[in-house]
Amino acid sequence: MSSNLGRQDRLACVSVPPRSEPRRALLSWSSGKDSAWSLHVLRQRAEVEVVGLVTTVNETHGRVAMHAVREALLECQAQAAGLPLWRVPIPSPCSNAQYEEAMERVLARAVAEGIRAMAFGDLFLEDIRRYREARLAGTGIEPIFPLWGLPTNGLARTMVRAGLRARITCVDPAQLPAHFAGREFDETLLTTLPAGVDPCGERGEFHTFAYAGPMFRSVVGVQSGETVERDGFVFADLTPASEEAVS
Repeated sequence: MSSNLGRQDRLACVSVPPRSEPRRALLSWSSGKDSAWSLHVLRQRAEVEVVGLVTTVNETHGRVAMHAVREALLECQAQAAGLPLWRVPIPSPCSNAQYEEAMERVLARAVAEGIRAMAFGDLFLEDIRRYREARLAGTGIEPIFPLWGLPTNGLARTMVRAGLRARITCVDPAQLPAHFAGREFDETLLTTLPAGVDPCGERGEFHTFAYAGPMFRSVVGVQSGETVERDGFVFADLTPASEEAVS
């Protein structure tokens, strides 16, 4: 009996190493489905805590760069996600040097606030990934690619079936017919995309605005506005829905 008691005493004295704190991370937030799904995926991982959404905004027009989403909707998204928005104003037009200077200020702020990682919703474009890795090298911020390498056909359908809801805000008519602008990103869309168009639009065929899904606490109410062609792209404008429409 004394031997067993001694063993129990020894076991009681064994220290359990404390769990490491999750790394605080920013998420590059385009306002589209891939960044929204990245947030959902990252929240399933105990080793990462997303603490902010970083979005470049065209300061001339007050819209998300490339996706052309209004700032009012961007702010509604951040509120629905329960995260602070790190708005990064850039001029229009914006040179690569101006863009990099703006992002360097963001990274400096992130390091000062104890943030150690930045996540991106990139899927398979190697040159884009190498560029991001090169820009973060030596900054103390580690790049994370939570969706990297996932087959986009399966990924697109996983998003839709999990309840992610998004609308196409921008179309490159050289790759996808203009009439797709403004359409819902859903099963019907995925079955009607022309051959050669990536189901997630990873080659720039289209861009989206995510307004509902498991990454949000509430639905971001949207309604369709006018569709215009500008600078070689077709944009479907979205405006905040009235409270009556949302309810």
